[in-house]
Amino acid sequence: MDVSVVHPLQAHCVLPAGAHLAEGPHWWAERSQLLWVDIEASRIGLFDPRSGHNSFIDVGCHVGCVVPTASGDLLAATADGFLRVEPTSAKRSLLHHPEAHCLDNRFNDGKCDPWGRLWAGTMHYEFVPGAAALWRLDTNLQSRLMRSGVTISNGLAWSADRRWLYFIDSPTLQVLRFALDQQGDPIDAGTVCVEIPAAWNCVPDGMTIDAEGMLWIALHDGSAVTRWDPASGEQLASVEMPCSKVTSCCFGGADLDQLFITTARHQLAPDQLEQQPLAGGLFVAEVGVAGLPAHTFAG
Repeated sequence: MDVSVVHPLQAHCVLPAGAHLAEGPHWWAERSQLLWVDIEASRIGLFDPRSGHNSFIDVGCHVGCVVPTASGDLLAATADGFLRVEPTSAKRSLLHHPEAHCLDNRFNDGKCDPWGRLWAGTMHYEFVPGAAALWRLDTNLQSRLMRSGVTISNGLAWSADRRWLYFIDSPTLQVLRFALDQQGDPIDAGTVCVEIPAAWNCVPDGMTIDAEGMLWIALHDGSAVTRWDPASGEQLASVEMPCSKVTSCCFGGADLDQLFITTARHQLAPDQLEQQPLAGGLFVAEVGVAGLPAHTFAG
C-alpha cells in the first residue's frame, strides 16, 4: 500500500493475545475497559489497559461483536443470533435470531447508534456475494432488516450531529454514507464517500469516527489503519501496523484519545506468522485527535 501521501503514525502492542480473529473493539467507559471479541474462539475479551490484564467470557458460538447495555450486562451478535451475556457469571440468554434460516451465515461487525439500538451485519462463511444483510435490534428487542444483498457487513459509524450513518460492505472497497432522519432511519439509498484503491490489494474492515468527523478505517491485508475525510474522500493519515490483517479500531482511554486496534492471524502461512509474531494482538496508537463516546444498548 502506498502511504506516501501522509506521514505514517505508529502503534504498539498492549496485549499479545495471539487471537485467531480479534475484532469489534468497544471502549466500555463505565469500567475503563476495552471490550473485544475473538470471533472463531467464541469468546469476549475484557482488557484493562491500566493493569494490562485481560479476561475472557466464553460465549459458546462464534461472536461477531459485543456492546454494553443500560442494564449493566452485555449484548452480543453471534452465529446463534442476539444474546444477552452477564459479564460476571457468563450466563447467556437468546433474544432473537433474524437469520436462523441461514445456517451458513454468522453475525460479524456491529455497533450501537446514538439512539441506543444495535446495528449488526452478517456474512456467509464462504463469502457468498449478496448472501448477507445489515440488521438493527431495536430497544423493544425486535430486529429490523436495514439492508439486504450484503456480502461482508463490516464497519459502522455515526456523525456527532446524528445526520449521517457510514457503512462498509468490505468487498465493495467503499464506505457508503446515508442521510438520517430525526429518528435515525436512513432516508436515502446511500452514496459513496470513501473508496479504497483496488491497487492496494486490501479491503476496508472495521471503522470508527473521531471528534472532527473523520473516519478511521482498518485495512485487512493492508497493514494499516487509515484516516479519511468523508466530505472529500481524501486520505489524511495512516497508522502503520506490524501485521497485515488489521481488523478494526475504536477510541478509548480516559480522554478518548487512544486508538485501540485489533488484528488477526487467520489465513497467515507459517512463514508469515514468523514475520508477524504480534498478529492477533491488541494495539494502541497516539493519533493526536480524540474520538466520540461509544453508545450503549438502551434495551
